[in-house]
Amino acid sequence: MLLRALHFAIQRHSHSWFSANSFYSKVYSGKERSVIRSVRAFQSSSANPMSWCDGVQEPRLLVAPDPGPDGNGLGQMILLRHPKSGNATQYLFVNGMLQELQWFKNLYGSWFLGDYVSEDGRLYLSTPIDPVFIMLPIFEEARMKKGDDLGRFRQLDEILFIDGYPEYLQLMSVVENCMQVVSEVKEVGSSKFFRLDDLKVLQWLYYKVCQLKQTLPKLDKNYAVQSEKDTLIDAVSILGEYLKEEPWLQLLCNRLKLNILEVTGKAQINAEGNNNKGLFDELQEQKDDKKATTAKKGRQAKKVKLETESHNIKEMFSRASRRKG
Repeated sequence: MLLRALHFAIQRHSHSWFSANSFYSKVYSGKERSVIRSVRAFQSSSANPMSWCDGVQEPRLLVAPDPGPDGNGLGQMILLRHPKSGNATQYLFVNGMLQELQWFKNLYGSWFLGDYVSEDGRLYLSTPIDPVFIMLPIFEEARMKKGDDLGRFRQLDEILFIDGYPEYLQLMSVVENCMQVVSEVKEVGSSKFFRLDDLKVLQWLYYKVCQLKQTLPKLDKNYAVQSEKDTLIDAVSILGEYLKEEPWLQLLCNRLKLNILEVTGKAQINAEGNNNKGLFDELQEQKDDKKATTAKKGRQAKKVKLETESHNIKEMFSRASRRKG
């Protein structure tokens, strides 16, 4: 599996674009791993081989899926709602693929990128996420279901027009393809109208659970020795990190005849063990920390200056006293 560790400047703005022209590629072949160092430094000249970092604010190290030969290497940070919490969360949209971002950091660490040292020792990971997870709560709200009423059919541009989140509209083509799996679709002329279908959603979730249940034992030998029910609970709890308890997680547990408390309890343990914050929160926190550090340095410099000036005044009076003596 080929992964590229892309150098990019995460601008503190949801519309920022980055280039994949400069990268470290990691090649994984079975259990062997070789790291191929390759820097194509933004069309740099031989006289200045590391000019890729010129004018770049806070370079980070991101490990992301290889976009393939057809990819142009350009990605965009977009701000969407997290499907479970509803909080503003940064996602990466590159070559028509939506990816979620995670980061990991040891207590101390930094990255050597050629002859450049990145003080931020975090390792950022970007992994593909099925857009259906992101869109489920959006389509659930859009159909405006009440009681036994199945809700309304609506056009995509209407569904994706969300106040404060303009980037949803950029996912139009992706959403049109993926949401047909879990929606009823009616065509009127050249227009398509969507309405979420509960039965299709449950079938889709059940398929996801089955896939996870088969995959988990291959990832960790501990899963191979535990009971089938425990593995099933683990699979559902993983999906539960992207699903609201009502209605989807509860309906899924009912379908699988599981106690939702077992699932949510496992999900809570997993969440407590993962101290990584969302990238959006982490960037804001770093911004606030930098402001606080700058303000603190300013106060310290002012204090030193005052103390120095005070010392000079004392010296002046001391010299005057010596002259009189």
